[in-house]
Amino acid sequence: MLDRLTLDQLRVLVAVAETGSFSAAARRLGRVQSAISQTVQSLESALGITLFERAGKTPRLNDAGRVMLDGARHLLRGADTLRAQAESIAADVEPELTLAIDSIFPNAVLMASLKALSAAHPCLPVTLYTEGLGAAEQRLRDGAARLGIYSPVATGVRGLETEYLAAIPFVPVVAADHPLAAAPGPLARDVLERHVQLILTDRSTLSAGMSGGIVSTRIWRFVDLGSRLDYLLAGFGWGNMPLHLVAEHIAAGRLRRLDLKENNGRLVSLPIHVVHERGRPPGQVGRWLVDDLRKRLPAAEGDAILVPPQDSSDTVAPGPSRPPEKKLDRGSAQAVSPLPRSGRGLGLPRT
Repeated sequence: MLDRLTLDQLRVLVAVAETGSFSAAARRLGRVQSAISQTVQSLESALGITLFERAGKTPRLNDAGRVMLDGARHLLRGADTLRAQAESIAADVEPELTLAIDSIFPNAVLMASLKALSAAHPCLPVTLYTEGLGAAEQRLRDGAARLGIYSPVATGVRGLETEYLAAIPFVPVVAADHPLAAAPGPLARDVLERHVQLILTDRSTLSAGMSGGIVSTRIWRFVDLGSRLDYLLAGFGWGNMPLHLVAEHIAAGRLRRLDLKENNGRLVSLPIHVVHERGRPPGQVGRWLVDDLRKRLPAAEGDAILVPPQDSSDTVAPGPSRPPEKKLDRGSAQAVSPLPRSGRGLGLPRT
């Protein structure tokens, strides 16, 4: 008998419950009252139960009716979502946005863009993988994500299409009470080698054996930036961190920026690219997100770079905004040279 249920019957049930009477429901739905009464009766017949108490002047939902009302609302929301998804597919909009993003990407910028995306496409499902190093690309190659936003220097993105998006400034830092914080700069490599360096390692195999930016002979490996930041603050060692993640800690005196001799006091930036499979570019929603991120990123980068130096010997200069790239022989793909392989882990950025 349940196959005689219709969405129209459920909408009438909800309308009667919310307006308080058959006549008010008729006015809301633009029908005559007799049509509303007949629809309710057909719904009760299909379910095999009575939904309303009709003894009084106005019908009131009984216990069974209140249970059915919740189910009706749930089904109607599902139907609306299904219809919206079908309309999106018909309009060449992706039925779902699956995104693999590097953990170094500014989360505040991403959330602002995704919030705007949600307002523009409220029924669009989003799956977000936040990964480090080669793990973001692994999601893309495994088919779990359609669009990647990450730094290609760890993998070289062979066989994929890339599009430059932004450069994330990095800064070497150490806890204020760490011995390196009191060492006079600029610091030579042999000084850094004697102290523990906290580096990123990888859940995937794509960046296995890469050692770009590793200076120290004593290293601690971490798979996420959050944990590495906690250990930096606790004084376990020094490391390169995205400037937007440590700017407040530097300003508050909890972390100290290191003046490295080999950087000449400059910030070094890591390029972030939009990456996708060849022949499978982002759809309308993915393109919208990339364009929105691009609009927001210049201000975010500029704000980060404007963190003041801590003393006159610590001069801040922005790193290169965009590294040179080599064009591949077809499509819009970019050839990005991977970092050298030696050991496992990355002390990014490489200078």
